[in-house]
Amino acid sequence: MRRFAIGPILMAVALTALTGAQVNAATAAKPAPAASAPAPAGPASAATKKAAPATPVKLVDINSASRKELMTLPGIGTAEADKIIANRPYLTKTELVSKAALPVGPYVSLKHLVIAKPKAPPPKPKP
Repeated sequence: MRRFAIGPILMAVALTALTGAQVNAATAAKPAPAASAPAPAGPASAATKKAAPATPVKLVDINSASRKELMTLPGIGTAEADKIIANRPYLTKTELVSKAALPVGPYVSLKHLVIAKPKAPPPKPKP
C-alpha cells in the first residue's frame, strides 16, 4: 500500500472544497506557531474557576425496577421493558445481551445507567 504525502497547499484546497471556507494558500504553507506562553493566572482566569461537581447519575436496578422506571432509560420502550422483566433475574448487566433482552447497540448506550443487584437469598430456617 502506498502512502501519499499531502502538502499544505493541497490540504488547503481540499479543506476549501469540503467546507466551502476561504483558505489562504500562503498562510496554509506556513507551519503552525508554537504554543504561546500561558495566560497569567488571575481571578478571572478560566483555569482558576472551579467547575461545579457533576450530579451523580441514579442507576436503575434491572432486577427490581418497574416497567415505568425501565422506560426512563434511553432507547427502552414498552416491548424492551417487558423483555427485560421477563428474563429476570440477572447476575450481571451484560446478561441483558446474552439473554437476548436487548441488542448490543441499545445496551452500549445505557450500560452506564444500569446495575444488576442480585436478590438476597431467602433466610434459612433455623432447626
